[in-house]
Amino acid sequence: MLTRKLRHCKVKRVNFLFLVALAVATFTFITSRSKYAFFTNLELTEDNPIISANCTKIIKGDVEEIQNAKLELLTVKYKSQQHQLTDEDYINMTNDCEAFTRDRKYLLYPLSKEEREFPIAYSIVVYHRIDMLERLLRSIYTPQNYYCIHVDKKSSTSFLNAVKAITSCFENVFIASQLENVVYASWARVQADLNCMTDLHNKNAKWKYLINLCGMDFPIKTNREMVEMLKGLKSQNSLETEKMPPHKEVRWRKHYEIVDNAIRKTEEDKTPPPLETPVFSGSAYFVVTRAFVSYILENEKIQRFLEWSKDTYSPDEFIWATLQRIPGVPGSVPANSKYDVSDMNAYARFVKWAYLEGDVAKGAPYPPCAGNHVRSVCVFGAGDLEFMLQKHHLFGNKFDIDVDPTAIKCLEEHLRHKALNPELQI
Repeated sequence: MLTRKLRHCKVKRVNFLFLVALAVATFTFITSRSKYAFFTNLELTEDNPIISANCTKIIKGDVEEIQNAKLELLTVKYKSQQHQLTDEDYINMTNDCEAFTRDRKYLLYPLSKEEREFPIAYSIVVYHRIDMLERLLRSIYTPQNYYCIHVDKKSSTSFLNAVKAITSCFENVFIASQLENVVYASWARVQADLNCMTDLHNKNAKWKYLINLCGMDFPIKTNREMVEMLKGLKSQNSLETEKMPPHKEVRWRKHYEIVDNAIRKTEEDKTPPPLETPVFSGSAYFVVTRAFVSYILENEKIQRFLEWSKDTYSPDEFIWATLQRIPGVPGSVPANSKYDVSDMNAYARFVKWAYLEGDVAKGAPYPPCAGNHVRSVCVFGAGDLEFMLQKHHLFGNKFDIDVDPTAIKCLEEHLRHKALNPELQI
């Protein structure tokens, strides 16, 4: 009798465990199916259905597919069907934020624990082209990051209202508290970034790094890849900083002034910079730590240098590079030439200059531009993507929907698919 009871208990226990296992398996199956369906809904493959290019082939550098994509943009069908979203479109779409973020397929949750615990801050300086700004924001948006958008005072009222409408849908996206009239190559470009730096620094948010952008930038890494690379910097900054070429010294040795909304050189000599460190050459783009931002906003010596720089030409192309070489600045490197960093070695930005393009096999840093040039800078085409995506840079500059919408479409699709499927070797 006792044996029979024990056998009966064992049978009941096995049945119970079987039911538990079946329930777990069913839940796992349903969850995985739901997750798959949810992730599929976040893919961007149908974001621009009138462009029929095979983005997988374009990303891999298929010459025939790239050429077909160029020809497609010239067809009557494409020109008659293309539609770029306007300021008014975005104002209307954001009347319902839930629908806006759903329909535009924003990532509203961190895709990994690593990303959640390593927030990034962005300073984005823009003037116009709301469609480009919104696609840039969507491509880098995650809820743990922070985004400050500086809108040029010269921007149209409709553009400003559209930016306000978009930012109203996100708690971690905001317009800079102080806006500047940004004149090309003037101090105002630096001040715009400083305004966003100040706002981001004052927020009660423990972001780790700050990256500055403009409206024609686009990422070439997923957020997860950026986090991994930034962690690898081990609290160092990454930006272009090289010995100042003699022909550029006039930019900070002479006094410049703004006349009729343009910068003009005078014959007035400036006093020497209030630094023991030499002035270095670089670019407007940087990847810097929160400690770097805190230091330059609060250090009196740095503030004197910034004040001295206000009447120079294109100060953004020497200020950040010089700050990176000053002893004591967090994440900086020594002024010795062995620590010089070119734009191709820094993480900040991949840029193609017309006068450096050529045959890579013969020593050129990059192949010819597949798009066109603006002020000697390549505006990328679809044919630039394969080479660009092999580089370590976080962003590329410049992109323009009017020059090559296929390049942006395929880059968006590629990065989103990679973000949702990090286990894939794409």
